[in-house]
Amino acid sequence: MLNFYRHWTTNFGRIAGHPAALSIVAIYAGLWVWFSPGTFEWNAVATLLVWMMTLFIQRSNRRDSLAVQAKLDELLRSHAEARGELAALDDEEPEEIEKHREEERLKAS
Repeated sequence: MLNFYRHWTTNFGRIAGHPAALSIVAIYAGLWVWFSPGTFEWNAVATLLVWMMTLFIQRSNRRDSLAVQAKLDELLRSHAEARGELAALDDEEPEEIEKHREEERLKAS
């Protein structure tokens, strides 16, 4: 069950960074205006703007993370002594990456 939760949250983060997520917020706003125009006031606009900014930030963070990963993958491929398993580390869940980093720190000490 815990493994399902970990994968679900990671996948949800990926989905939130996808451009289609913005269209979901736009559809939600349209439905809100259509079904309940009396409640669509400044607070509603502020709520929708916060949601959209959250999606923009998520997308920006995901883009930056993927760019850094691509650069690191290239460095690992080009370095003769690099270990190959590190290139696939970004496919792991965050908890597994933290565990790997802690193991490496203990080895270095």
